[in-house]
Amino acid sequence: MASIAIDGPAGAGKSTIAKLVAKRMGYIYVDTGAMYRAIAHFLVTNNIDIENEEELVKACESISVSIQYENDAQQVYLNGENVTPFLRTEETGNMASKSSAKAPVRAALLDLQRDMAKEYDVVMDGRDIGTNVLPNAEVKIYLTASSKERANRRYKELIAKGESADFDKIEADIIERDERDMNRDIAPLKQAENAVLVDSSDMNIEEVVVAIMSLAEEQIK
Repeated sequence: MASIAIDGPAGAGKSTIAKLVAKRMGYIYVDTGAMYRAIAHFLVTNNIDIENEEELVKACESISVSIQYENDAQQVYLNGENVTPFLRTEETGNMASKSSAKAPVRAALLDLQRDMAKEYDVVMDGRDIGTNVLPNAEVKIYLTASSKERANRRYKELIAKGESADFDKIEADIIERDERDMNRDIAPLKQAENAVLVDSSDMNIEEVVVAIMSLAEEQIK
């Protein structure tokens, strides 16, 4: 089995790019961020205090997260319920960033993610795929973009959905999440030593996909 690991900060376009690369290469796309968001959704809706380790461990022990594909679209199930529609809220995203730094949360998902890579050819995106989850991945990409460009993309996404959006707040949240993700004690966000840096600030989606597929074709024999 072959693995493509795509890491990078919030809003870099990892999920969009990973989905397209996986589809074109016939690989399974594993959205680890969605898995963390599923746990975050549980924590938020159940008012779990993530600073209370005993409470957090107990919560994680009661959580089951699985990925299924329906009509070629990834669906995330939490304890048997499809929670995919609830994963993209700002509240869930911020909780995912905070809770993913906690050991019980990471342990709950690590084995599942690695098992998927043993069973299928995968494209997996997240914060620590190349450094921690799949350190032996054949292809490692660090996908990033400026905070202003990432905020601009998120702003346009929210406006397109008819939601209100504050550009400055979105960018401030992104910068704060970067700081938190890069400085957490457990598996911080960083570029793996053998990862290829792809800065998409001035690239469109197709250009990024083509660049990553070219790298994959060179490195996966």
